[in-house]
Amino acid sequence: MRSSKGSLPVYLQIAETLVRDITAGRLIDGEKLPPERKMANTLGIAVGTLRKTLAELHTRGLLERIQGSGNYIRAVTDPKSVYAMFRLELVNGGGFPTAEILSVSRQTKPAELPPFGSSDEGHRIRRLRRIAGEAAAIEEIWLDGSYIDSIAVSDLSESLYLYYRTRLGLWIAKAEDHIGLGHVPDWSPAAFGPKCGESMPHVLRISHSHEGVTAEVSHTWFDPRIARYVNRLK
Repeated sequence: MRSSKGSLPVYLQIAETLVRDITAGRLIDGEKLPPERKMANTLGIAVGTLRKTLAELHTRGLLERIQGSGNYIRAVTDPKSVYAMFRLELVNGGGFPTAEILSVSRQTKPAELPPFGSSDEGHRIRRLRRIAGEAAAIEEIWLDGSYIDSIAVSDLSESLYLYYRTRLGLWIAKAEDHIGLGHVPDWSPAAFGPKCGESMPHVLRISHSHEGVTAEVSHTWFDPRIARYVNRLK
């Protein structure tokens, strides 16, 4: 596994994958992980990278390390994750999400969007989302234009929420999802299997900042043959 520009470091990618496996119930509380060398070989990473991953999970309270015995999963009710608000996973559970930026532009907000922010303009970000390498969804995200004048593709990281926090001082504190049926838009890339106009599950998300302001509105169309929407209640 390699880390490209804008992506999370490999050890964090592995950590996030394991967090999602814990959340999905693929790794259960008290489960013993394989020996480090065997686990590193399975994941295709160096033992040193794996140890950074395990240290990260231990810091988050998701791993108990018992001297002479091994590493054990500790499932907690609120595992802290960069992708805590990413509700799509593979049909059989889990999977590390990645994002491919298709376009970024500043435009007048479309009239059909729910009202949000203080500016008449917004940054429109279109992305292809993959889960474990499979093209699972496409997104059109509108960030209120008042937060920054312009955004370049090279500015963005794998996680928009991480970019918002580190570059804009914006925390997405909560989101409201409206799930229904939509149609694949005409800008959908060829890499996304469903064709333009095809009926597809659709999620309209209205996101609120830590200051209580509606900061972002997004559309997500996902392929139900590959992904499912999951919201686990705690």
